[in-house]
Amino acid sequence: MNILFWHVHGAWATAFVHGGHTYLVPVNAERDADGLGRARTYPWPENAVEVTPERLSTMDVDVAVLQRPHEYELMRRWLGGRRVPVVYVEHNTPKDGAVPLSRHPMADRDDVTLVHVTHFNRLFWDAGGTRTTVIEHGIPDPGVRWTGELSRIAVAINEPVRRGRVTGTDLLAAFTDAAPLDLFGMGVAELASDRIAAHEDPPQADLHREMARRRLYLHPHRWTSLGLSLLEAMTIGMPVVVLATTEAVRAVPPEAGAISTDPDELLDATRWLMRDDEAARRCGAVAREAALRRYGLARFLSDWDALLKEVIS
Repeated sequence: MNILFWHVHGAWATAFVHGGHTYLVPVNAERDADGLGRARTYPWPENAVEVTPERLSTMDVDVAVLQRPHEYELMRRWLGGRRVPVVYVEHNTPKDGAVPLSRHPMADRDDVTLVHVTHFNRLFWDAGGTRTTVIEHGIPDPGVRWTGELSRIAVAINEPVRRGRVTGTDLLAAFTDAAPLDLFGMGVAELASDRIAAHEDPPQADLHREMARRRLYLHPHRWTSLGLSLLEAMTIGMPVVVLATTEAVRAVPPEAGAISTDPDELLDATRWLMRDDEAARRCGAVAREAALRRYGLARFLSDWDALLKEVIS
């Protein structure tokens, strides 16, 4: 089938385009947020095809997979008013107001199927009468990459200064008492110091290679859907130290390293993993097995195939 979807979240989209369909990815001259086109730092197969809005008006489209509220009107305009089945993917937790009462932008729609990427998100968003389901993340298996040769902590956070407490940026300094920290992501340079090395938005392959050399992966997010960087770290065999919030408690077994709402417990676990190579190796193996079992790419693509076939029928 021909699937229209915008390139919004690079890691999720990389898994999505590995299915057996043609993925029509809008592109414009500016390559802005509504016309980013194919990923340049992720490995995308050739069946992800860039299309201009002008071309879309004459192309066959079987289903549209939307990820931001304004894409609904973009879709209608760029398809010349044609109606196609619509699936909306919600990547995020609610952000504003009394969170358990948060109304989803696609609430009470009879022309949309709403897909959450975590069960936590489905629980907390109020979608009214809109049909909802959950398709959990899928991770292409990069193989065991972890060596842990550097006694350093790896963290991946995009825009850590702007997002602040949401991403646990304020917690990072305490963990540098256990070991120096490598911070990967967009907008990280401002946090560089003698104990924090900033690595600005590396390509995915470089990110995996460099993370794998660090002793452990730290996930300090207070309020996030479920960071794909955490699942990627687990998949490459890294031990993980994780704040027990949102969907993390479903994704991370305690034997994968440590998971707690007490930062002091996580700091103690970090010190333990830094000094005990064999324990770090055991935890990394548990992390990898858990990630592959729940977040394997084959299961993800199979779930999407089943839903898309149902929607277009």
